[in-house]
Amino acid sequence: MDKVFIIAQMEQAHTDAVASGLQLAKQLNKTAEVFAYTYAYFSGAESYNPRLVSVAQKQLMDQRQTDLKQHLAALNDEDVPVHMVWSKYLFEHACHHSIRHGFDLMVKAVHHADHYLPTDWQLIRHTRIPLLLLTDNPLHKSNTILMAVDLATHDPIKQQLNSVVAAYGKQLAKATGAQLHLAYILRVPKVLRDMDLLDCDALVKKAYKDHQKQIAKFNMDPGSVHIIAGEPELCLYELACRLKSQYFVIGARQRQGVLGHIIGNTAESVLGRMRTNVLIIPADDQLLAPLT
Repeated sequence: MDKVFIIAQMEQAHTDAVASGLQLAKQLNKTAEVFAYTYAYFSGAESYNPRLVSVAQKQLMDQRQTDLKQHLAALNDEDVPVHMVWSKYLFEHACHHSIRHGFDLMVKAVHHADHYLPTDWQLIRHTRIPLLLLTDNPLHKSNTILMAVDLATHDPIKQQLNSVVAAYGKQLAKATGAQLHLAYILRVPKVLRDMDLLDCDALVKKAYKDHQKQIAKFNMDPGSVHIIAGEPELCLYELACRLKSQYFVIGARQRQGVLGHIIGNTAESVLGRMRTNVLIIPADDQLLAPLT
């Protein structure tokens, strides 16, 4: 373990995943390997001639490898292993290879600053190791980390996931020297708040009292614990903006298929709004087993 799987950014990406991933690997005292994915559709004569396709494929990969080697040399990291991968579906290779070969963190740049691409969502839904998605947003430059947990859950898997999220949040905070904050959102629909049918302040005070034991287990400064009444995706986004969080840590159950479409996934609705670096912790047996 203690290996970081870095997905090299494409030319158009606004964030340098290689440089950031290598820096974070050193802070976490982990080794790193870089994976450069390439794929292209061929048309015309090339698509009917396997030899021409093979030559064009090799040229594309050789050029990408040359560019990446030059970039690593500029970073003084020429010794970092580089793997060239020809793959139409990046997430399939990355998710399978990372778990099979003992990596414990995946790092990828978000292609667009304002939204995730389908590849990002596929990685979020299928990764079996923690996934760090990097974005370069000038609004989130404070040295703080925000992690989200569900203090009220009675689901054993979610309780274990809370512990894993806290462990990774603390590890990241220690490595980067950041201030760690914890958030729990009391889900209260907007219509109820607008109609003043509930006393949200009273609900928050009661939640602090009811969850004192759970909060104490995190061993954090009380001023860094935030309980807010509202909708998770909006409240966490606003809190991350207020704290100017550089990283946001959240657990994901990764519901898929019909169940995922019907019930949805709170983590995905939260991530769809976030504009900061996010560390997604999957509810995978390999991560939860040590806590069982």
